[in-house]
Amino acid sequence: MAEQSSLDEFYEEFFQEIVTTSNAEQIYKEEALFDIFTDYLIDAGEFDDAIYAHYQPSRGGIRIDGYCGDPLEDTIAREANSATLGVIVLDLGVEHEIQTLTRTEIDAAFKRAVNFVDKSRSQKFRDGLEESSPGYELAGLMNERWSIVSRVKVYLLTNKVLSAQAKGKSDTDLDGREVTYSVWDISRLHRLVSSGREREALVVDFEELPSGPLSALRASAKTGKNEVYLAAVPGLDLATIYDQWGTRLLEQNVRVFLQARSKVNKGIKGTLENTPEMFFSFNNGLTATAEKVETVDTDEGAKIVRLDNFQIVNGGQTTASIYAAYKSGVDLSKVYVQMKLSVVSPDEAKELVPMISRSANSQNRVSDADFFSNHPYHIRIEDFSRRIYAPPQHGSYIETKWYYERARGQYRDEQAYLTPSKKKKFAEVYPKPQSFTKTDLAKYLMVWTDDAYYVNRGAQKNFAQFAKQITLEWEKNQLQFNEFYYRRLIAKKIIYNVTEKIVTEREWYEQGGYRASHVVLTLGLLSHAVKQMGKAVNFEAIWTAQEIDKPFRRAIGQAADAAHEVLMSPQAGYKNITEWAKQEKCLTELHKRKIDWDSEWLSTLLDLSDEREAKAEAKKDQRELNGIEAQELVIGMGPEFWSNVLKWSVANGEGTEREQGIMRVTTKMGRGSIPTDKQSVVLVKMMDRFKHLGCPYKLKRNRRIRS
Repeated sequence: MAEQSSLDEFYEEFFQEIVTTSNAEQIYKEEALFDIFTDYLIDAGEFDDAIYAHYQPSRGGIRIDGYCGDPLEDTIAREANSATLGVIVLDLGVEHEIQTLTRTEIDAAFKRAVNFVDKSRSQKFRDGLEESSPGYELAGLMNERWSIVSRVKVYLLTNKVLSAQAKGKSDTDLDGREVTYSVWDISRLHRLVSSGREREALVVDFEELPSGPLSALRASAKTGKNEVYLAAVPGLDLATIYDQWGTRLLEQNVRVFLQARSKVNKGIKGTLENTPEMFFSFNNGLTATAEKVETVDTDEGAKIVRLDNFQIVNGGQTTASIYAAYKSGVDLSKVYVQMKLSVVSPDEAKELVPMISRSANSQNRVSDADFFSNHPYHIRIEDFSRRIYAPPQHGSYIETKWYYERARGQYRDEQAYLTPSKKKKFAEVYPKPQSFTKTDLAKYLMVWTDDAYYVNRGAQKNFAQFAKQITLEWEKNQLQFNEFYYRRLIAKKIIYNVTEKIVTEREWYEQGGYRASHVVLTLGLLSHAVKQMGKAVNFEAIWTAQEIDKPFRRAIGQAADAAHEVLMSPQAGYKNITEWAKQEKCLTELHKRKIDWDSEWLSTLLDLSDEREAKAEAKKDQRELNGIEAQELVIGMGPEFWSNVLKWSVANGEGTEREQGIMRVTTKMGRGSIPTDKQSVVLVKMMDRFKHLGCPYKLKRNRRIRS
């Protein structure tokens, strides 16, 4: 009963989010369902991208709502000629209570989607589609990529609940390609979200693999907190696991890393084809984690029979190369891959898995940017979002905050155990439309850079590029990320949201017609134009008003019209509009457009000297704030804590002479000795370093205290 009550509550919140998003962004509820649902599944690693592309004729038994990115961009699968074409079809329930999705409705939805895939290869069908429509583009993409596709995966996303009679759907065949089916109903999504996980459980059952249970050697003390195993994984088993789970097998940071840079290694490929028995000796193998390991004792020793939430944190290229060889028919019977497996509890996974991954990746060096989710930058933005009130919006007396979800689901989790009255108060302070995620943040900021086109390459690729840039900027001077920066960030979110509405209202816009690409190019053009004038947008004025004035709206409309002309006229070699929008050439072509900008808007732009002065003052304020917060933290830990840290430091030969001297000052707190703000910053940074050196003592930070 409690479980059903929780599901009903989740459904109500989810449906309300659909309605709110639909109204706020002036889009159909189906598109809002698509955006919200696929955001969760991208975070969960179900697929890496999702593009809305709705097509449903009045008759003909055909429907498609989107796809999971261009199969050509999956480097691993492309080189193995085994790309997966992921397509998405929706079923939206509009009742206040959860509706049931019957087996008949499921079969009909899947059939409509497969019919679209099948017909997309017909020239006559494609010629009958409107050339400017996403349906036309998607049909063309499917036809062009069909030769590299070996599997079609059809996703049905619905806010209904699956009927108890709908047990599953067997794989089918389409022109020699395997077709598989996956239903994500509201109940399955609820389990994913309420479990607190970032992905659905990934379970590897070795008893179902060609070689059976895996022989393993325990390489950690029995009394140790974390178990470690060493094993030699048969190449055929590894390829079979990857064939089932794909990139979900790869820890998320490594997955993004591989997408961005990797090609199947020729050296690995040569060994697999010519001297497979030497693969174990030549290859560095895998570093992996699992949340739970089940073993059995046999006459041959311990064997692993099951791994829960198995993740490869180093060795993605090795795995990809073995899989490519497997799909091309190479005999893997003599191939074995060494593996170091660490057992990591769910509570520790978020912190330990990235640390293991960072330490393990040395062949193709993964930079700190690839492990960006827990970077101090995000922690600071989260801090600002929890304590900085925004001015009241026009017509209101209520001050609100903008809620930054550093981890997916934070907004919902923070309300989970609140009373109804406290939930209402929370929603007043943090209205749902004022929440945003890491990938949203990257989108709002990247459109104002010269790399704006990355936003059109998908949330994950854009975030990876954003992470690299912010990591470099943080190392150069972290003081630039201050309250002034945060207010500008929110102003850019406001601009982005308004631009979505303006694009939707243009005469040339068709529902579902590349709105996201239009928005990115529109703001990319505005940003470039302002820079060329030697001016700056008055983001502080937008923050103060919490809205955009009419002159700025007119300028956005001008930019949107120019963006539309360029977007819908791809240069030679780019038949696909979505592909054209991803190119730097597209943005460069747009920059060439001469626009007679709204004169009233031009008068609101700032001189760069004023902008530089404001930034310099904000850095000074942040420097003072960092010192004060560090001092509060150091004093709050108490003299006994610092005495213990000092003893550990001396015993282990860690810490500089200066650091140990400052710690001696802190051990005398209460007797007239108090560390200065600068000394406190030194200790906070020292403790961040000690954390990775095995120091058993940890700083207990609150939301405001960050070094």
